[in-house]
Amino acid sequence: MEWFFHARKCDLLNLRGRVARSRMYKWPDRIHRGSNCPIIFTFSTNYFCYLACTISFAKMKILGTITDPVGVAKPSTALDRFFVSLIRDERDLPFVYLTLKITFTLIPLAVILFWPGVPLAAWWVAAILYQYLNNVAFKGPYGLMMHCTSHRPWFKSEYGFLNYYLPWVIGPFFGQTPETYFAHHIGMHHPENNMPEDESTTMPYQRDSVSGFARYVGLFIVLGIYDLCSYFVRKRRKRLLYRSIRGEVLFFAMCIGLCFINWPATLVVFILPFFTFRIIAMTGNWAQHAFIDADDPGNAYKNSVTCINTKYNVKCWNDGYHISHHLQSTMHWTEHPTFFLQTLNDYESNNAVVFDGIHFLHVFVYLMRDRYDLLAKHFVNIGNRFSSDEEIIAFLRSRTGKIDMAPFMVPAVA
Repeated sequence: MEWFFHARKCDLLNLRGRVARSRMYKWPDRIHRGSNCPIIFTFSTNYFCYLACTISFAKMKILGTITDPVGVAKPSTALDRFFVSLIRDERDLPFVYLTLKITFTLIPLAVILFWPGVPLAAWWVAAILYQYLNNVAFKGPYGLMMHCTSHRPWFKSEYGFLNYYLPWVIGPFFGQTPETYFAHHIGMHHPENNMPEDESTTMPYQRDSVSGFARYVGLFIVLGIYDLCSYFVRKRRKRLLYRSIRGEVLFFAMCIGLCFINWPATLVVFILPFFTFRIIAMTGNWAQHAFIDADDPGNAYKNSVTCINTKYNVKCWNDGYHISHHLQSTMHWTEHPTFFLQTLNDYESNNAVVFDGIHFLHVFVYLMRDRYDLLAKHFVNIGNRFSSDEEIIAFLRSRTGKIDMAPFMVPAVA
């Protein structure tokens, strides 16, 4: 009886060395090249136990079925149809129900926290529940809903005033200063595409370094609004400059005023979410732009990451498709999986980084822990570009180093 195994050439060479050293087993009887794998070898059952324990198989992913959402349920009730009559795209109906859920849970809890005379035990229960809902249940779905509606106006023009509800009413409860997210993301990040003019660029950092990330996020928290306003001054974009300053000033003025009324509630409701949002936002940007080709950093295929087949995409509106998002920033969130499949040749020809089964937080944690083996395990080997995990790891490491931005700087305009 014979057994067939698929293995990488490097594993077979390592195996042969181990066998020679042990002098207990013979090398497999025959070695063949297969059409669908690097090497196929056969050996008799006497050697099965040792070989099965020795061979290390490539763990890279082969592209299979896409499970990420490509549509939403059709409106089926009178309430659905009423909301659809207000919005520009009926595929955004889930945003309405998420917004209502946040409105009728998070805001009442905030009121309880500010309400005078609430028993201490009840106050702490409300505070813990508020933080859980804010940072665990709603932070991702809300933040990426805000992201989608920033790129594609949510309500029809005749109901345009409702577009202010998210950034001006709901946003501050998540620590978002009104309209600064829009100004930063739409006004700066996408036009500059993580290049040197992007004040949140990841290019000059070692992107698998804890200290590099600490410096990155620290500078953003301390100097982020200053850098953003400086950018708009350089670009002479006065309207976005005004919106950035207005949102930041009004938010902090509100927090200062509320501290005189109830500083513990203000801390829980507004200040802690402010810091968690900015840290999470920069963590996401770091992971989304961690793997950059130093020779072509302006190419979205080579400076961004795509994560497919993850529950995160179901919960957060296909946010994992970051490459296609930079290619077509106004593409509807339901269209990204189809576009991805239609443009696979471009992903292959540009050596794009695609992961299957993990999302950006996984990518960030694996980088900080130097676990390139886990990244390789989830790497999608589009077009069979790589023959081993070792090749993938070397490739990923080559894209996380510091990049000299000087050759890519745009000369200042007088």
